[in-house]
Amino acid sequence: MKDNLKRVIVDFKKLTPEILALLVEKYPDGYDDNHIISFRNAKNELVEAVEVTTEDTKYLVKVSTKLAVTMENYDEDDYEDFQGDDPDAVQPPEDLED
Repeated sequence: MKDNLKRVIVDFKKLTPEILALLVEKYPDGYDDNHIISFRNAKNELVEAVEVTTEDTKYLVKVSTKLAVTMENYDEDDYEDFQGDDPDAVQPPEDLED
């Protein structure tokens, strides 16, 4: 099967409600080591990510404590006032902010 999808690496800071919802749908019980993809980026840094796919894009979302906690506490009602592609909608958990 040909894979002509656009590939996008997403850091927690750029996570949108749409991508978060897809992650929670794909990994309803959270992700584990079997779901994590490791690769080297253009700077030769090791990156660990989980994959989620839309019709035209394959997202590799960098794994982090913030991502795991946000997925655990996900409630779609928290994002009903935001556009699906708003990167400012998903905020880090209060006790894990930078």
